[in-house]
Amino acid sequence: MAKNIILLGPPGAGKGTQAKRLETGRSMVQLSTGDMLRAAKSSGTEMGKKVAAIMDAGQLVTDEIVIGLIAEQLDRGAAGGFIFDGFPRTLAQADALGALLAAKGTRLDAVIELVVDDEALVGRIVRRAEEAASAGEPVRPDDNPEVFARRLREYYKQTAPLLGYYYAKGGLTQVDGMAAMESVAAEIAKVLDKA
Repeated sequence: MAKNIILLGPPGAGKGTQAKRLETGRSMVQLSTGDMLRAAKSSGTEMGKKVAAIMDAGQLVTDEIVIGLIAEQLDRGAAGGFIFDGFPRTLAQADALGALLAAKGTRLDAVIELVVDDEALVGRIVRRAEEAASAGEPVRPDDNPEVFARRLREYYKQTAPLLGYYYAKGGLTQVDGMAAMESVAAEIAKVLDKA
């Protein structure tokens, strides 16, 4: 049965890795806001032209446009359901997503927070940068401790209210994001099998 979930966790927590596993293992589709905006920008559709104009002007895309892009994806469907990644980021977006899912006759089945130790996470990012550099691969611009610390602060500032919001609705499950990749995947699978 298709499940719709939100994966929450700071940058570097492993959301992308776990989402790829869910796509492969459960035929779910990851809806990453950044990916959807980039795809829309180059699509040539009316919505794409709107997104391109806003992004080219260096402005933030409105919640209304992001919800419109998500609605288009929901209409296409996914055998295993959807993984929301990077959305919602605010309480207004959480309300809008809930309303959209209800309008489409579906719902959110689980909100999974990958809980991490911030210091260990910074260490993980530094190691990732060092490994890339020693292998002669490009180092991601975000993989420097100062930039990463700033992204971490922004994440917590934006996301803390969401944790309370979904906890109050009884839909938040915490998973140890510092555990081995297989253990994290097994815990996520348990949550999905119960949902």
